[in-house]
Amino acid sequence: MTIEQALREASVILSRVSDRPRLESEILMAHCLGRDRTWLHMHSDEELGNAERFFELVERRKKSEPIEYIVGNVSFYDISLEVGEGVLIARPETELLVDMAAEIIREYQLEKVCEIGVGSGAVSIVLARMFPHLKIVASDISEDALKYAMKNVERYALKDRIELVHTNLLDGVETRCDMIVSNPPYICKEYLLPHSVRYEPQRALIGGECGDELLKEIILTAKARHVPHLVCEMGYDQRESIAMFCKEQGLPEPRFYKDLAGLDRGFYLMLRKT
Repeated sequence: MTIEQALREASVILSRVSDRPRLESEILMAHCLGRDRTWLHMHSDEELGNAERFFELVERRKKSEPIEYIVGNVSFYDISLEVGEGVLIARPETELLVDMAAEIIREYQLEKVCEIGVGSGAVSIVLARMFPHLKIVASDISEDALKYAMKNVERYALKDRIELVHTNLLDGVETRCDMIVSNPPYICKEYLLPHSVRYEPQRALIGGECGDELLKEIILTAKARHVPHLVCEMGYDQRESIAMFCKEQGLPEPRFYKDLAGLDRGFYLMLRKT
């Protein structure tokens, strides 16, 4: 069996679970052979010597296991992050959270940021690479997530600028910060998750009965700690509840931002002027 024949067969198998079966087949093949996809195209007529191993990976993907878990990494912004079971896979829409946070850091020349729910380290690492002066304290309640975050922080030589803390929200973190940034769990408990998403840690996805409970806790945390700026990702249908909650708390109206589909995806809240 040649590389091309194996890719065609895998594409047919993965067409049942994937919207991009050929691309995913190539990603799995490249991972299996330790090559890049360009090499595959240039050597498509060569015999595949490790077909059994390749189709084992295809079978895992056929069962809806995320391809990022299978290959052990995910691309985010301009970096690659190690991921695996126990840590949330960074999504493209979270790059918009980074963009919003970067805009505020740049505008107000912020020096210290706290991230709640660091996961694999995606947001903190990209922000630290964008702003060489920035110091970050990043927390997570999951020890599994923090293990991956540490690996990724070390990969990009940022241990001296990103401090990882095992805690809920910012409990026990005494440091002052200019801004909190967070992509917290915000899916409601009753929402039926797609099969592939069920492989990921549920507590990194489910935000409570309504889904916005943790977002509100983060707003209250920022308020209690007198943090000037807050940037959060949220669910597309949570704009009204977040706006109302801020009004009830005597806070300014948040500035909401949309994703590429035109749906509400997050907000920026200035709690006090700096």
